[in-house]
Amino acid sequence: MNILITSAGRRVSLVKAFQKELKNLIPEGKVMTTDFNIELSAACHVSDQAFKLPLVSHKSYLNSLLDTCLANNIKLIIPTIDTELLLLAENVKLFEKNGINPIVSSKAFIGICRDKRKMSAFFIENNINVAKEYSKYDYKLPLFIKPFNGSRSIDTFVIKNHEDLTEYHFINKDLMFLEYIDHDEYDEFTCDLYYDKNSNLKSVIPRMRIEVRDGEVNKGITQKNSLVDYIIEHLSHIEGAKGCLTAQFFKNSKTNKVYGIEINARFGGGYPLSYLAGANFPKWIIQEYLFNQDIDFFNAWESNLLMLRFDNEILVHDYKK
Repeated sequence: MNILITSAGRRVSLVKAFQKELKNLIPEGKVMTTDFNIELSAACHVSDQAFKLPLVSHKSYLNSLLDTCLANNIKLIIPTIDTELLLLAENVKLFEKNGINPIVSSKAFIGICRDKRKMSAFFIENNINVAKEYSKYDYKLPLFIKPFNGSRSIDTFVIKNHEDLTEYHFINKDLMFLEYIDHDEYDEFTCDLYYDKNSNLKSVIPRMRIEVRDGEVNKGITQKNSLVDYIIEHLSHIEGAKGCLTAQFFKNSKTNKVYGIEINARFGGGYPLSYLAGANFPKWIIQEYLFNQDIDFFNAWESNLLMLRFDNEILVHDYKK
């Protein structure tokens, strides 16, 4: 029984975590990867085997992915980028009838996650505060501007003065004008959440974001704080949620008031911190989907664990471009 991590890119830590847990439970199992350019993907070089696939947007991607799984005894698919999620969710039955489990949330929930306005409505339905969205003709400074369908902090702006606003901000229909949440008063947390097959919450690990690079946490610390109970209270069940969700919140350091920002229905780039703190999502996925075991709620992870990331090298000998 093998596992496939798709669009692996530089997810070296995630590949190694799945390798370790799979070897413990199924010694002969392999963790394989795909990417559009496997030669230039660090994660593909550390995986047990790598396969070049077309871009997710290409019409042949789905069939190529299925053929790769069937030819290599793949039983689990772990997607890592947003653009894969909806495609897999729409075709989950195709994979399941071939004995393959894509660990992906429902099409309906992914649709919510991919649209910031739908996400705000979801938070409100679950009694979670959200930043107010202003009309582009009636707003209050300071502003935070971001696309309703964006990711990786691309096209985001903090506007504190009127002269910082440009024509681009007004004519781009994708951009939302939002209430600015003051970072001097609120700490930013990314929370790794695990949902079982029945969409029930099984673990909550808040990671305070100290420094971010290219939309991904570079320095962070686990904190067992009021967010744990808050998320248990408000999001103990999310219809259609499955596996790892990465949820972003702001928490007031004095009052503990919480704002919900967004949820990504996949492993986030900072998940290795939660794994090293003891929240073993790869093991739970293997136990649930390969051994049909139930997962108990887990809260015994290490709090106040600081992660300081640094660049490392993967060397490929005799590489010819």
